[in-house]
Amino acid sequence: MAKVPFREQVLKVREDAIVASVNRLLAEKGFDLMTVDEVAADVGIAKASLYRHFASKEELAAAAMVRVLNQAQALMATLPATEPTPLGRLKAVARWTMQLQLAGEMPSLPSQNSSLRTTLMGHEAYLTRLNEVSEQLGEWIVEAQQQGALDDSLPPELVLYTLFARACDPVLPVLKATGQYSDERIIELLLQTCFGGLCRP
Repeated sequence: MAKVPFREQVLKVREDAIVASVNRLLAEKGFDLMTVDEVAADVGIAKASLYRHFASKEELAAAAMVRVLNQAQALMATLPATEPTPLGRLKAVARWTMQLQLAGEMPSLPSQNSSLRTTLMGHEAYLTRLNEVSEQLGEWIVEAQQQGALDDSLPPELVLYTLFARACDPVLPVLKATGQYSDERIIELLLQTCFGGLCRP
């Protein structure tokens, strides 16, 4: 195996630190309030050095999303060995996304931002990973519907979007702020409403 040059190792470490900082700041403040200056200061580098890695604030956000999708793929790869049913795997992914949000590690991106949307729609790594995650979740959704574990009258894409919505569910921080529930209890309550609905069985 070829040895990676020291300079490339340093650049990779710096890039990882930048993306980790962006991830945290996006979770704390959201895209609109986060600034490039703030990211550079948080990492301890000059703004010009940051721009050698990422050309814009939008590119920073895209890199943070790729990081989360990579983590999701790593988790999903382990689930067939630990969760025997497709429904169990879907619940595990939903649980993980909510744990990430409650831990302050889920990037918060606005749904209405044309420059950000343009960057994301042109970002190959982001689109590739998003499609891969969506396809795997879609397969599990269809399998769960075929097994009668999920309502097969619902379009699979609707179920998929519902699961994606758990990653930015505003109910999570509201319940956490009350101080009445542990993180685990909050997640259990949200899983119950997501998969079981609001009506008494």
